[in-house]
Amino acid sequence: MIELRPITEDNFVDAFNLKLGAGQEEFVSHPVRSLAQAYVYRDQCQPFGIYADGRMVGYVMVIYDYDVPEYDVWHMMIDEAEQGRGYGGEAFDRVIAYIATKPFGDSDRVALTVHKDNLVARGIYERRGFVPTGVVYDDEVELVLTLG
Repeated sequence: MIELRPITEDNFVDAFNLKLGAGQEEFVSHPVRSLAQAYVYRDQCQPFGIYADGRMVGYVMVIYDYDVPEYDVWHMMIDEAEQGRGYGGEAFDRVIAYIATKPFGDSDRVALTVHKDNLVARGIYERRGFVPTGVVYDDEVELVLTLG
């Protein structure tokens, strides 16, 4: 079973040790960069370690955009040694459940971007109801979900 645990001083080094698979660097930022962003946006975001059987197998960050307003999912990744076990989809379900509690503000809109060539991630998102908006940033396609 997958669980999300906030990144704290007790586990941030575990996030630093996560590895992307070959060629995935173009799809997602390493947690070191993401945690730097989490520090900058600390009043509107929550970084999580993704845990399976008590060990960190991935990372994800949820941020609230007060200007839109909407929730955004940033930098989700599963360690290269842990991929292909269904952890990404299960973790994403936990992320959506967390966002549904509206921890930072009232919005039913959840947005993310995915690299146009990252078909595995895009499939995870679209199977959960995310739809393309038609907006493209460089090689990133925007997908949105409206919470019911």
